[in-house]
Amino acid sequence: MRIPDDTASRNAEIVVRTLQENGFTAYFAGGCVRDWTLERISTDIDIATDATPNSVEKLFSVTRRIGKSFGVVQVEQGESHFDIATFRYETGTTDGRHPEQVSFGGPDEDAKRRDFTVNGLFYDPVEDRVIDYVGGRADLKEKLIRTIGDPNQRFSEDYLRLLRAVRFSSVLGFSLHPDTRAAISRNAEGILKISLERVEQELSRILIESPRAGEALHLLYDVGLLQHILPEVAAMHGQEQPPQFHPEGDVFTHTMMMLDRMESPNLTLAYSILFHDIAKPVTATTTIEPDGSERIRFNKHANIGANMTTTILERLRLSHEQVENVSHCVGNHMRFMEVPNMKQSTLRRLVGEETFVDELELHRLDCLCSHGDLSNYTFLKHFSEGMPPKEVLPDPWVNGRDILALGVPKGPEIGRWLQIVYDMQLEGSAGSREELLDWLREKVPQG
Repeated sequence: MRIPDDTASRNAEIVVRTLQENGFTAYFAGGCVRDWTLERISTDIDIATDATPNSVEKLFSVTRRIGKSFGVVQVEQGESHFDIATFRYETGTTDGRHPEQVSFGGPDEDAKRRDFTVNGLFYDPVEDRVIDYVGGRADLKEKLIRTIGDPNQRFSEDYLRLLRAVRFSSVLGFSLHPDTRAAISRNAEGILKISLERVEQELSRILIESPRAGEALHLLYDVGLLQHILPEVAAMHGQEQPPQFHPEGDVFTHTMMMLDRMESPNLTLAYSILFHDIAKPVTATTTIEPDGSERIRFNKHANIGANMTTTILERLRLSHEQVENVSHCVGNHMRFMEVPNMKQSTLRRLVGEETFVDELELHRLDCLCSHGDLSNYTFLKHFSEGMPPKEVLPDPWVNGRDILALGVPKGPEIGRWLQIVYDMQLEGSAGSREELLDWLREKVPQG
C-alpha cells in the first residue's frame, strides 16, 4: 500500500512512532487505510491505539478531549491535527444510535465493532503492514460492502449505517453483499430513529460524491430507504409523463438520468435536480386535447414544487441560504421555455441571478435527459458570455429618493416606478440618468 508523501501523513507517522516508542500499540485506522489501499485520496487520518486518553495527553503537548466517553483525544503535531481513539468495544443499544456501554479493549475487538469490513482495516506505518481482523482486504478486491459480523446487529447498533452502506457502495462503485443488502431492506424503517441532521449529511454526500448519483438514488429506492427519508421523491417512481416530451420514461427515471450526468456537482445543483419535478405526482392530470387525444399535464408544478422543496429542505435542516437557492431554482426552472420571447431587461435579470449558473446547468440537463432540444440553453449561454458580469445588472441610475422628490409618497408606488425605469435602463430605452428623470417628470402624476 502506498501512502501519500505529504505533511499530514508524515506528521501522522510521527504520532504513531511516538506512541509505539513509549510501549503502546498504534495504527492508522479506518477510512484512510481503505482509501489508500484503493489508491484514492484520503484527507482524514485517524489513529487507534491501546494507550488510554490520559496516557495520550501525557505524551503530547497540545491535546483536546473531543470524545471523552469514547476515549478520543485530538492531538496537534506540527501543522496537523489527528484524532486518536483508544481501542474499544461496545455493547447494547436502546435507541439504535448510541451504545449502552463502551469498554477499552484490543485492536481485534476494536475492528470487530466497526461497521463494514472495508472500514475495519489498520495500517502500521512503521512496519509498513496492513492489519486485517475482519476480511476487509478480500472485500476490497471483490469490491464488496459487507457488514462486520451479523448485519442486523450492526445496523441496530446505529441505523445511520443503513445510509452509509449505500454511500460507500455508490461512491466506491462497490456492490452490496447480498446479506448486507437484505438486512438494509429489513431494517430500513430504523433510519427514522436517526436525527435529520445526520441523515442530511449522508444524503448530501451521496449526491455530491457518487460518480453516478442517479444510480445511488435508485439504490436508495430499491432497498427501501428513500421511501422513509424522502417519500416525496419516492412518489415520482412510476409517475408517467407525455412521451412526446419525455421519451426517457417516468419522472423518477428522468431525475436519475439528470443526476447521473452531473459534471461538476454541488449541493444547489444536486438538490435542484432531485426536486425540480417533485410536484409532478401531486399535480398530474389527464386532459383531452383538441384532436381527441389524451395528454398528461402538470400544471403549476414548478411553483408548487418550490413550496414542497422549501418544506423538505427545512425538514432536513439545510441552511436558510441553501433552502432559498434550491427552492428558487425549482420554482423558476420552467421559465427557460420563454427565453426567446423575453425582453432584454428580463433576460438580464435572469442572467444576473446568483443562482444562474446552476439554473442554466439544470436546464441543460433537463433538456438532455428528455426531448434533447438545447436551443434555449445555447441562446442563453451566448447571451451571458457576451455580456461582462458588471454590465448584466448595472447600478440603477434612479433611486427611491429621486422618486420621492417628484412627489410620490412612500409606499409600493415608489417600487413600481423604480421597476419601470430600471427596465428602461436595461432595455436601452434611455441613455442616461437625466433622460430617465426627464421621462419621470412627464409621467409621474403631479400632486
